[in-house]
Amino acid sequence: MIDRDRYPVDPWRLVETRYEQNGVSETLFAVGNGYLGLRGNHVEGRGAHEHGTFINGLHETWPIRHAEQAYGFAEVGQTIVNAPDAKIMRVYVDDEPLSFDEADVREYERVLDMRTGVLSRSLVWETPSGKRVRIHDERLVSFDERHLAVLRLDVVVENSDAPVTVSCQILNRQDGAGIYAGTPTVAQKGAGFDPRKAEKISGERVLQPEEYWQDGLRSALSYRVADSGMTVAVVADHTIETENEYSARALVEPDIAKNVFRIQAKAGVPIRITKTVSYHTSRGVPARELVDRCRRTLDRAAIEGTAALFARQAEWLDAFWSRSDVRIAAHDDVQQATRWCLYQLAQAAARADGAGVPAKGLTGSGYSGHYFWDTEVYVLPFLAYTTPRWARNALRARALMLPASRKRAAQLNEAGALFPWRTINGEEASAYYAAGTAQYHINADISFAVGKYTRATGDIDFLYHDGADIAVETARLWATLGFWRGTNGDATFHIHGVTGPDEYTTVVNDNLFTNVMARYNLRFAARVVREIQANDPAAYAQLVDRTGLDAGEPDAWERAAEAMHIPFSESLGIHPQDSLFLEREVWDLEGTPASQRPLLLHFHPLVIYRFQVLKQADVVLALFLQGNHFTAEEKLADFDYYDPLTTGDSTLSAVVQSIMAAEVGYQDLAQEYFEEAIFVDLGDLHHNASDGVHVASAGGVWTALVSGFGGMRDYDGKLSFDPRLPADWPELAFPLQWHGTQLDVTLTRDALRVSVREGEPVSFTVRGEEFTAAAGADAVATLADQGPVLEGRPTMQKFAEARRDDGTLMAPTVPVSTSAIPVVADED
Repeated sequence: MIDRDRYPVDPWRLVETRYEQNGVSETLFAVGNGYLGLRGNHVEGRGAHEHGTFINGLHETWPIRHAEQAYGFAEVGQTIVNAPDAKIMRVYVDDEPLSFDEADVREYERVLDMRTGVLSRSLVWETPSGKRVRIHDERLVSFDERHLAVLRLDVVVENSDAPVTVSCQILNRQDGAGIYAGTPTVAQKGAGFDPRKAEKISGERVLQPEEYWQDGLRSALSYRVADSGMTVAVVADHTIETENEYSARALVEPDIAKNVFRIQAKAGVPIRITKTVSYHTSRGVPARELVDRCRRTLDRAAIEGTAALFARQAEWLDAFWSRSDVRIAAHDDVQQATRWCLYQLAQAAARADGAGVPAKGLTGSGYSGHYFWDTEVYVLPFLAYTTPRWARNALRARALMLPASRKRAAQLNEAGALFPWRTINGEEASAYYAAGTAQYHINADISFAVGKYTRATGDIDFLYHDGADIAVETARLWATLGFWRGTNGDATFHIHGVTGPDEYTTVVNDNLFTNVMARYNLRFAARVVREIQANDPAAYAQLVDRTGLDAGEPDAWERAAEAMHIPFSESLGIHPQDSLFLEREVWDLEGTPASQRPLLLHFHPLVIYRFQVLKQADVVLALFLQGNHFTAEEKLADFDYYDPLTTGDSTLSAVVQSIMAAEVGYQDLAQEYFEEAIFVDLGDLHHNASDGVHVASAGGVWTALVSGFGGMRDYDGKLSFDPRLPADWPELAFPLQWHGTQLDVTLTRDALRVSVREGEPVSFTVRGEEFTAAAGADAVATLADQGPVLEGRPTMQKFAEARRDDGTLMAPTVPVSTSAIPVVADED
């Protein structure tokens, strides 16, 4: 799944042994901290798939032009802006530039070190005149200092004296297409339609210049974003250390700042240039104030010194890995890929600090920098169980969206709040409502995440304030969106006109995932309100004041939850994905050529919508998230039915399929899906890693390890384990935080051991048996096996003779294109 000649196995580093210009490597070697992200562009700043410097939440808005407008359609699009690029440090020897397209590069290695948090590159360049130039550069985006990045460049001409020039630049690439954008790669030039890519803003300038200046070796650029009104400033300090003679000159214009060092290099005498950069953004503060903030950040960094910044980065990561690292014995290749995925979660969420976690983090412009449900379902569990503060910050971002979400619900004739399907500023930005706004399940996903966080942490303060508001407003939406059928004891509650996680089936009635999660949402809201009322009357009074809560609402929510319609087919013994799902034709995925995958790039949505075919796990995800409401037999039957219908065209799918395959007994298949998930980006399995890291898939990797193979669940606030260790893994170990206690869990084929590293004793169950672990007193559960074992995998074969409830056959077919009109013969 990955080119091991180019990317050799190393459990703590991603190493690149040869240079190739492509967008995938730019993504893989991106560095960030949740606020600021720098794509893995080379410091020369020349040809690239995408020159990317991204700041979480820095966006432009633009009017969405629908082919046919209708009331309530999203009206304003939002797209992440390419912030001024401060990565450039160009090297010239004898006035000849280092350009990889032409340079004779004799040695090359690039390394992302996940213990130190530093991206480095080492190379030897031999010039046409025979000068041997050794170059080493390092790049750090500080986890500790949210607004700070450091770039360091070392140059040595080893075998000759030579004039060396280093041109350090800050460029406005957002508005400098054709001037500062660099030469696009062949892949970029030939790129076709792909809805996963970012919208492109055309026409007028995006970044309007504000204050710009230079003061000695300090350069500043600042801008106001034209339509969103956001402001951004970047200020960079430059230092040079060398025993060679040198001079410095500077240039600044609205879209470029240069600090150029001219050095008379002696053979073997090193040159070091350090560029310390600060970025600040705001939704309302003038650019001049942001420039002042950057100055203060750089002044503080100068006092501390570059060496201290690098040391603090390593210390920060020591603490991160201590509470986050999942250790897989005897498989360094899997270990490397797993750590890379976990590292991406830190880079996407660590310093988001109240902003959301974009679907691509800050590694690319894919999905326009939007926040989706990805955070709550796939990323937040990792945050809640390893670094709860990050999870709290992510949920705070949703709480801050409540005012806009209330307006959106009212616009759609519903009570409460409707969170946006995709957004940056809290307003709905999805132009295609069928696969966007109709995914009402995002309300339940966010409420579920509040419950997940509070179960893991016991953070009552958050639950009684922000969490309760989210629970109340989301429950209100379900209460009005749904409706009753039947009378008296036979009445059932239904939800129509929605889209579930599977975007290959849209705007349906009684989507099982939506109904199951809405049921959870309604029950959770009722429980939280009653708990606050009983335990903290003052907090309850404040909740009533904030939300206008009526005393009868919790009872109404519970009645709807208890009567929620959960589709089930008696003839097939499975849960239909929605009320009409089984009436559709069955898409023969096994007979679909690879050239027609993914389906969304080769078939019109209306073609796909007519078939039983899934973009990603839908019912299967419900089986995991609400697994305590399904029997083992139901889970196996549903998995057997839906797995052959699931294309995996979404990177969100493999991790869930891995978890449930492990639980029901397809252990080899679970491992296969897991390895697909960890190499989604490293192996570019979906052919779009160039647009940025699939952060949700990375988060799902942690869940697949801990909940899939480790068998951890937290249903009803109770910690439990039912392990499924892969056959060729001798040991799996991971830390967990539970209500402030730091646990270490170690799984072997014979036993599961839980140790308390720090904190109070913790009780849990292993396959129903009660245990308690305390500091100095490990709890050890012996294991007779690793759960049920089923061979092979579910196939399409079962559909050849499967019949719907009305008795009709469900023979699988593949849609074909034809210019002939089919003629149906008359029957005698």
